[in-house]
Amino acid sequence: MMITVQDFTGVYAEQPFMQELRAAAETSKDVRWLDCTKIVGTDCYCDDDAIKEINDLIDSAESNSKSKCDSNIENCGCTTNVPAMHFFDNGNYHYMSKLWTDRVQKPFTLIVFDHHPDMQPPRFGGILSCGGWVKEVLDNNKFIQNAIIIGVKDELVETVREELSQSVEADILEKVTFIKESELSTLSSLICSEFSSILSSNLYISIDKDALSPSYAATNWDQGSLTLDALKESITFLAADPDRKILGIDICGERAHDFEGNEHHTVQEADTLNNSLNRELVEFLQKI
Repeated sequence: MMITVQDFTGVYAEQPFMQELRAAAETSKDVRWLDCTKIVGTDCYCDDDAIKEINDLIDSAESNSKSKCDSNIENCGCTTNVPAMHFFDNGNYHYMSKLWTDRVQKPFTLIVFDHHPDMQPPRFGGILSCGGWVKEVLDNNKFIQNAIIIGVKDELVETVREELSQSVEADILEKVTFIKESELSTLSSLICSEFSSILSSNLYISIDKDALSPSYAATNWDQGSLTLDALKESITFLAADPDRKILGIDICGERAHDFEGNEHHTVQEADTLNNSLNRELVEFLQKI
């Protein structure tokens, strides 16, 4: 499994596991560390210049990875049979899932774990944002079949439905299925039965850890009540069907780089918790 880490704020410096990945990127063909800290125009909103710079950085990394594979093809771990995993800092950079899915060239279902719907209409001249990237994918990606968004705060679901139903873009709601936070207790049965029929043969999974309870993660947005076991069970089910393929798995939702502690965690507790969670997610996803 290829792991790509995009460091936008430097927050990973306080996580020993992520620093292990950074060290591994120096020699491993299966880990890439992309330093995005000097790219301007990326926090919450990503302007066109930043998009080009980010895509150029990814293209360069992929070219280098291909060269490593070509030079040692018999022992190459670069395979299309397993999904790629992408880490990209805190929730302000969740729009990276739009840039990664832009690279998908086959029909797919987008599955998002998030406490927020990320379907706000653009407010600044169509600029890509962390709060509207899902809508951007639905509007502009010709390969997306539908989207399932899991763990969204109930009132935000109703707000999105109301806003879009009263606009010229009401038909976009036909492509979106929400599993609200209040429905998480029945998540497994919903995914296994009610929503199984609408999944395409190719899946793309994007996880914002703010869908999880503060018991499992410390993020830079208000958090939901999803348990780690429920997240794992959902992904395990999605990966179990031999007729389906997971094309990619994105993970964001670190603490803010200037986090000073809150009612749930001190800075040290937040870093320890997120470090453990990132390690656990990698170890789990490498086995699916």
